[in-house]
Amino acid sequence: MLVVHSIKEVKDAVSAWRKEGLTVGLVPTMGYLHEGHASLVKKSSDENDRVVVSVFVNPIQFGPNEDYDKYPRDIESDSKLVEAAGGNLIFNPLNEEMYAPDFSSFVDTAGVTEGLCGAKRPGHFRGVCTVVTKLFNIVCPDRAYFGEKDAQQLAVIKRIVRDLNIPVEIRPCPIIREQDGLAKSSRNTYLNDRERKAALVLSRSLNKAHNAIEKGERNSDKLKAVITEEILNEPLAKIDYVEISDSLSLKPVDSIKKSVLVAIAVYIGKTRLIDNFTFEIK
Repeated sequence: MLVVHSIKEVKDAVSAWRKEGLTVGLVPTMGYLHEGHASLVKKSSDENDRVVVSVFVNPIQFGPNEDYDKYPRDIESDSKLVEAAGGNLIFNPLNEEMYAPDFSSFVDTAGVTEGLCGAKRPGHFRGVCTVVTKLFNIVCPDRAYFGEKDAQQLAVIKRIVRDLNIPVEIRPCPIIREQDGLAKSSRNTYLNDRERKAALVLSRSLNKAHNAIEKGERNSDKLKAVITEEILNEPLAKIDYVEISDSLSLKPVDSIKKSVLVAIAVYIGKTRLIDNFTFEIK
């Protein structure tokens, strides 16, 4: 497996693969990889001849008061995980390789970015759309793999691919959880022991809402109340949002009539965590 740092090296590798008639999968990441990322790499390896994994903490998707500087980085550990999961090349560029000093071109989309994390993190999805579009142009993959834990990001990427006619198939991958239910996240490393235990309130509150839906509850306000009540019982938790939205448009819904995304963002201490589930009325 190769670890490269320049766009030219990636393009040269992909060009050689293409000459052999090989298919290419892309797994975009910000590094500090865990089993959730490994599942994306494994799926890409199963479905493609070669797999490129980008490891790049993208500065333009972080707000001024967010955790860019302290975001965890460990390329040595990442390399071992990617190789074990079936990856063939890691693209680990410096900021200046991705963004020229006078960089001034951005990709953005409306609608699906307006609620949820988009409402709480202005400019975040413009940064995501821009870097992912750049990665698509650099790698030119057949397929790209994204986790369903970042449900809004997944919807945003699907939208720009559709709207801009980008020739790549987007492959969603399910949330990977710890044995106790906590969704895998690089930010889980920020939690101390007490906060780690408190963080279980996210999956616990969503499970209660899921059970209520299965028992027939369809009113969004009542379901959000179920989630909110559970979270507020945890002293270390502070709600950022609790939303029930249409799965495709991500617009809030008053009642569940078809496929919906139930999504939450919660601060555990100073660490912001997200989780969600999708429920489809059949």
